[in-house]
Amino acid sequence: MKKSIGILGGMGPLATADLFIKIVTQTKAERDNDHIRVYIDSNSAIPDRTAAILNGGPDPVEEMTSALRHLESCGADCIIMPCNTAHYFLPRLQEKTEIPILNMLEITAQNCALRYPGRCAAVLGTRGTLATGLYSAALEKAGVDYLLPDEGEQDVLMHLIYDVVKASRPLEPEADVWAALLDALRTRGADYFILGCTELPIVASTLDAEGPFVDPTLELAKAAVRFCGYETVEK
Repeated sequence: MKKSIGILGGMGPLATADLFIKIVTQTKAERDNDHIRVYIDSNSAIPDRTAAILNGGPDPVEEMTSALRHLESCGADCIIMPCNTAHYFLPRLQEKTEIPILNMLEITAQNCALRYPGRCAAVLGTRGTLATGLYSAALEKAGVDYLLPDEGEQDVLMHLIYDVVKASRPLEPEADVWAALLDALRTRGADYFILGCTELPIVASTLDAEGPFVDPTLELAKAAVRFCGYETVEK
């Protein structure tokens, strides 16, 4: 029996839409009826996860639980979250439900180990994601070499994520900033880049810059498709 997906979204809305598009485009299908049933709760009321982790901001788990309950009532067979930083709260959420919540960071680390053995990944993400050490732990568990952005590089990433994508501003004026960030990380030893914030695949797909990139949103979409018993377009 085929299963369904619940997207606990709104973190942010555009990243939620990006995940849904990737689920659809990664599902091997010849007609509408070949696709997966997907339930989406794009709850933009969920407080900012980075602010909660770094600055004692409002705890997002209450609103995340509200979305979780909606997805449970719909009948979702698995839950996925298009927000890397939100995975800091995944253990607390998983305690509240018997529905499995797929871990995007672990899925990404496993993919890196398979695709780029012996090469070094640069982890791009919010200050909140990087501060939790979740990517470091997942990559080390998978045996993946990695480096983290320095303070200045983190400033650039926060600008692109919060001041541009989340603020719905045009990305094109940021092309040189993005390229310079990648070049600096490459100079420090990065062989490829993990787009470890769900706004960053939008940056990478809009601005023409050399990768290669690992897109956790894409890897999560493929894992969810397979979990539900469907074939993916990409292996």
